[in-house]
Amino acid sequence: MPFTMRPVRRNAAARIVGALAAALLSASAVHAQVTAPPGALTVASPDGKNVAGVGVQDGHLAYYVQRGGRWIIQPSLLGFAFRGAPALRDSLRIVGNERRSFDTTWTQPWGEVARVRDQHNELRVTVEEQSAPRRRFVLAVRVFDDGVGFRYELPQQAALGEFEISDELTEFTLADNARAWWIASNRPRLDRSEQLYSSGPVSTLDSVQTPLTMAMSSGTQVVIHEADLVDYPRMFLAGPRMEGRTLRAALAPWNDGLKVRGRTPFVTPWRTIQLADRVEQLAPSVLGLKLNPPSRIADTRWIQPQKYVGIWWGMHLNTMTWSSGPKHGATTANTRKYIDFAAANGFRGVLVEGWNTGWDGDWIKNQNAFSFTEAYPDYDLRGLAAYAKSRGVGLIAHNETSGGIANYERQLEDAFRLYQSLGITTLKSGYVADTVGGGQSHYGQFAVRHHRKVIETAAKYGIMVNAHEPIHDTGERRTWPNMMSREGARGQEYNAWSGDSGNPPEHETILFFTRLLAGPMDFTPGIFDLMLASSGRPRTPEESRPRTTLAKQLALYVVLYSPLQMAADLPENYANQPAFQFIRDVAVDWDTTRVLDARIGDYVAVARKAKGRDEWFLGAITDEEARTLDVRLDFLPAGRRYVAEVYADGPGANWRDNPLPVAISRQPVTAASRQTLRLAPSGGVAVRIRPER
Repeated sequence: MPFTMRPVRRNAAARIVGALAAALLSASAVHAQVTAPPGALTVASPDGKNVAGVGVQDGHLAYYVQRGGRWIIQPSLLGFAFRGAPALRDSLRIVGNERRSFDTTWTQPWGEVARVRDQHNELRVTVEEQSAPRRRFVLAVRVFDDGVGFRYELPQQAALGEFEISDELTEFTLADNARAWWIASNRPRLDRSEQLYSSGPVSTLDSVQTPLTMAMSSGTQVVIHEADLVDYPRMFLAGPRMEGRTLRAALAPWNDGLKVRGRTPFVTPWRTIQLADRVEQLAPSVLGLKLNPPSRIADTRWIQPQKYVGIWWGMHLNTMTWSSGPKHGATTANTRKYIDFAAANGFRGVLVEGWNTGWDGDWIKNQNAFSFTEAYPDYDLRGLAAYAKSRGVGLIAHNETSGGIANYERQLEDAFRLYQSLGITTLKSGYVADTVGGGQSHYGQFAVRHHRKVIETAAKYGIMVNAHEPIHDTGERRTWPNMMSREGARGQEYNAWSGDSGNPPEHETILFFTRLLAGPMDFTPGIFDLMLASSGRPRTPEESRPRTTLAKQLALYVVLYSPLQMAADLPENYANQPAFQFIRDVAVDWDTTRVLDARIGDYVAVARKAKGRDEWFLGAITDEEARTLDVRLDFLPAGRRYVAEVYADGPGANWRDNPLPVAISRQPVTAASRQTLRLAPSGGVAVRIRPER
C-alpha cells in the first residue's frame, strides 16, 4: 500500500481544479462532434480501458486512441513524404488485418523494478495504395493497460526498394488543450536537451522534444515519446494547428535536410502514448521497455549498478582543469586520492576526466586531437588501473569526442580493447559540440547509428556506457543492458558555472515527470558545499549554485533514478559530515518503485525497495515552497519491526541562506506507523527503512 501525503497548501490546487472543470465542459462539447473513421478496426488493452482504432477516411489512413470511453487522440493522419516519389498518404485502402495477444514476464538485470510484465493486444493493419505503384505498409498497433504503441513496417516489395523520407506525416490530435511540460527542439545552437522546462497549454507549443508530458482536462495524464530507436532519426513534435491541438512528427534531419535513408524491409521506431489516471501512475515507466526486443547479452552478470566519485566537479568550479598545466586534475597523485576515498566509503567507481591527450587549446574545435588510448605524461593509466583493482575499485574511462564522430569511431575498437585489458568496465562518453560528425544533428539518423555502434561495441568488450549529450533513451537498455545511464537534460553542473545559470528549485520535480520518464539520468547529485565556497568564495542566492538544501541533495538519490549514481562533490567536502552516511547506504538497484504523491513542478515523494534486500528508501523533494507531508508506512510488511533513519531539513533550513542544517533521527516503525515530515523551501527528506536488528 502506498503512503498518503497531504500538502499543507491547497489554494493553488483549488484554482486548478476550477479551471480544469471549465475546460472539461468545453472539451465535452468537442468530444461530441468527433467520430471515428467509418468501419475502423479497433483493439483494446487487456483491462479494456484503452482502445485504439485504425481506419480510412477519404483515402487517408488515420488512427485514434480512447481511454475509459473518452477521446485522448482524435482521428489523426498517418503516412510518409518521400524525396523523388509521391507521398504514401493518399488513396489508401485496408487490404488485411490480423490480431494477436501476448502475456509474458521477464526479470531485468537492473532497473527501477525487477520484474516487468508485458501484457498487450496487437492489431496489424495492412494498407495499400489503390492505384500504381500500389506501395504497401503495415501499421502495427499494440495496446497495453498503461498506453499505446504503433509503428510503420515497410515490407520488401517491387514498388518500394531504396527510399528517402523527407517527412513522417504522423499526427497527434489531442482531444483538448491539455497542459504540457516541454523543452524546445528548435534551438539554433547547442543542439542538445539542456534547457529549463516550460509549461502551458498545448496550443502554445512551437517545436518540442519528447517525452512530452500533458495533463488533460479530464485528469488523464498523457506522455508522447518513442521506443526502439535503431536506424531512424529522433522524433520531435512540431507545433499545433487545427484549433491548436494537433502535433506533428518532426524528424531530426541529415545535414542536407533529408530525414531518413533506407531500404525495405524496414521498420520505424514505435510512437508511444503513455496513459494514466493520476500523475503518480506515470512512474516507473516501462512502456518503452516492453516495445524493445529482449536482451542481446546472454550473460549480464558483469553489468553492475554502482555509486562512483570522480575528478569532475573541480573542473566546473575552476579549481582543476581538463587540460594539462598547473591545475591539471587527472594526475596520478590526485587519482590515487580519489581511489582511496572510494575504497574507504564503499564506492565501486572513480571517474577521471581529462586523462587523455587532446584537451589542450580549444578542445571543442580540435575534435580530431583526442586520443582515447594515450594518457597525459602525469597520468599513469596502467598503474592506476592496477591500483584501483587492488583497492576493490574500478576506473571509469572518459571519452569526450567533442562531436568528432569519425575520429572516435577510428579508435573505438583499440580503445575498448585497451580498457578491457585493464579491467575498466565503465565508460562515460561525451559529445559537447553544436553538431556532430561534420555538421550533422545530435539527433539525426547519422547520430543514432553512431550511438548504436558505441553501445554494441562496448557490449562486445564488457563495458557499461553512461552517455552525455546523448540520443534520448527509448528503452534500448532492455536489448543492450550495458546502456546504463545518460544525461540528456540540465544536470548539476549548471549549478557550478559563473553567472546565473543555476537550476531553479522546481527543476528536479519537473525532471521526474518529463526527462526521467524516458529512462535513467546521470544528474550527479550529492553536493554538500552548497554555497560553493570551494570555488574561491561563497556565492549569493542570485548567483549559480545548487538551489537546494542539503537534505534535498540526499533525497535526489532516491527521486532521480540512475543505476550509476555519483557522489559529485569534492572528497574533502564530505569529511566529518554525518549526512554522508545516507549516500554510503542508499541503494542504486531496485525491486519495486512507488510514487507516493506528486504534483508536477511542485513536489515528488517516491519509495523504492532495494533489490534483493528487505530495505526501503524514501525520497521527497519540494520546490521553493515549504510543505508538510503526513506519511503512513503501510507499504511495509505487516507484523515486522523496522528502523527509519531519517535525514530531514533541520531547524531554519532553506535554500537561499541556510541550506546546510540536517536533522538526523532514528525511530522504530512498523506498517502501522505515521510520520510528519517537514520540507523546507527547496528542501527534502531522505529515509532509509531497514529491519530492526
